[in-house]
Amino acid sequence: MTHTPTQLFIGGAWLDAADGATMPVDDPATGEILCHVADAGPKDAKLAEEAAVQAQEEWARTAPRVRSEILRRAYEIIVERTDELAHLMTSEMGKPLAEARGEVAYAAEFFRWFSEEAVRIDGGHATLPDGRNRMLLSRRPVGPCLLITPWNFPLAMGTRKIGPAVAAGCTMVLKPAPQTPLSSLALAAILKEAGLPDGVLNVVTTSRAGEVCEPLLRGGRMRKLSFTGSTAVGQLLLAQSAEAVVRTSMELGGNAPFIVFEDADLDKAVDGAMVAKMRNMGEACTAANRFFVHHSVTEEFGRRLAERMGALVVGPGTWDGVDVGPLIDKRGRAKVEELVADAVERGAQVLVGGRIPEGPGSFYPPTVLAYVDPGSRLMDTEIFGPVAAILTFDDEDEVIRRANDTPWGLVGYVFTEGLDRALRVSERLEVGMVGLNTGLVSNPAAPFGGVKQSGLGREGGRVGIDEFLDYQYLAVPVS
Repeated sequence: MTHTPTQLFIGGAWLDAADGATMPVDDPATGEILCHVADAGPKDAKLAEEAAVQAQEEWARTAPRVRSEILRRAYEIIVERTDELAHLMTSEMGKPLAEARGEVAYAAEFFRWFSEEAVRIDGGHATLPDGRNRMLLSRRPVGPCLLITPWNFPLAMGTRKIGPAVAAGCTMVLKPAPQTPLSSLALAAILKEAGLPDGVLNVVTTSRAGEVCEPLLRGGRMRKLSFTGSTAVGQLLLAQSAEAVVRTSMELGGNAPFIVFEDADLDKAVDGAMVAKMRNMGEACTAANRFFVHHSVTEEFGRRLAERMGALVVGPGTWDGVDVGPLIDKRGRAKVEELVADAVERGAQVLVGGRIPEGPGSFYPPTVLAYVDPGSRLMDTEIFGPVAAILTFDDEDEVIRRANDTPWGLVGYVFTEGLDRALRVSERLEVGMVGLNTGLVSNPAAPFGGVKQSGLGREGGRVGIDEFLDYQYLAVPVS
């Protein structure tokens, strides 16, 4: 894109913040400021809310095929501009360009998927048990939505929420993470170009999330909240949503177990570990956090994983040949450093990595820790970094108990060549998704989400649009 917007997008117009405030966007590879964007306050949030409310009735009446074609055009524009969007994402978030291009494709696919779902919103008809009444069921958009997205997948998390909202006929206020506002603003420009009517999507970039979001949730005009982020923030937003009984869907934190049984194909297991751990530098809610490896293969698995992790090239995401970019900021890196130091103090063995490199940026090397003490802090903390912590186990019941011993339940990974064991263990894991002999579960055609404190509802798949639709039942007496 030749010019990336830096203003708020409200009612189809690009606007400065009402009080003129701006905030910096940093390059995590250098620590330098890329640019400044508008920093919205409560007045801007109110203006965005009003635009969404005013556009809702007409947008809800728009033909499904029209909504479908807008999403399809936006999909095509995103694909055409893959390189531009990838460079933009790498600049503000840090991931290597190859990964950024992969995210652009992933993000675009949500628009294509929901363009197809827009024309498949169904209802129903039935004769009620008394025989004298008929039931007509229709589905209608839930109404204006507040969408809050994280920094780790700034384009894909936007399309994953915007896609079903557009398909269902809902208007939106989108608040992206302050670290990565540029991808969301670029997405708004693309949707406007694709023909999305003014007011349907409004984007408020802000460093003042509480001042912007809380009044929207408590005010009663927003009828839906879709949030991706930490469990702690999700709990706060749920409390704020309760007053006006705002419908919510939450994709929250994870603490994914990665289980390698004695009969696993270690080539598959190590390949899967590299994906489940190193995708996005480990900054993913689906990242494998706790590696439970059967004692008979612990040493071999650890050696192979350390060899693969140690061969990865760390550097700025725009450089050729780089596999691992910087973490999002110095605070994120400090957290990872503290977790590793705690594990080492408790007896963990560092197989590779573990030391911050010299120079600018928020880099942390791929790290493998073996024989990690179960009491280490990284066992019950979402690491969000390139650190694989290996623990040993002896039997199936033991590892399932330990894998489930967490308040989170987003995803689990199971590696075994036994079909019975694969099904048995997968069914006993308290998670919303399981990767069986694979380290990748995310797919726009599949329902993404977790159980326990990992969230509510599902995104993607056939059910993804359900979060943005209500049922209406019409009773019809027949004499």
